[in-house]
Amino acid sequence: MAVRIGIIAIQGDVEEHIRAMEKTLAERAGQGEVVKIRHRGIVSSCDAILIPGGESTTIGRLMEREGILSEIREAAGDEKPILGTCAGLVLLAKEGDEEVAKTGQPLLGLMDIRVKRNAFGRQRESFEVPLRLSIFEEPFHAVFIRAPFITHAADSVDVLATLNEHIVAAKQRNLMALSFHPELTEDRRIYHYFLDL
Repeated sequence: MAVRIGIIAIQGDVEEHIRAMEKTLAERAGQGEVVKIRHRGIVSSCDAILIPGGESTTIGRLMEREGILSEIREAAGDEKPILGTCAGLVLLAKEGDEEVAKTGQPLLGLMDIRVKRNAFGRQRESFEVPLRLSIFEEPFHAVFIRAPFITHAADSVDVLATLNEHIVAAKQRNLMALSFHPELTEDRRIYHYFLDL
């Protein structure tokens, strides 16, 4: 059965995710298509949603203005898999830090997590590291760019990875949040795992 993966294509590293997802689908006998979501009315036609990295305040406000936020909340309620990377992790959270509060940024409020924006520093403090995720046997080459981390996760949240005792990957039911950028590597295990959801 062909699946339809929607990628929020308002701002951020959209094209990299599209390429990675298309390659992943090709490895699965091409069973599916990737669509860009820029305005309301597309989310409901998708089987899964991906929210990329970028500037979380901008993405959140544009999604709110375009009527996409409420559609994603509905999709989450319908148990559709949703993956948020970097800024996407921030948007999935129920609670943000003082920086989130200061900007008045809209959050989806779907995952029982509290997040800290730009927790690992600014752009010049970006780094790469082999990261151990509980869902894989081999480490994942994780790229962190102005990355957030999770400062608190409820008991209902599965912590998939930590770095220096900070939570950088988590899953709650059909929702998955990553601090890092899987689209910037050739390792597509995370996309395969997400599609298996």
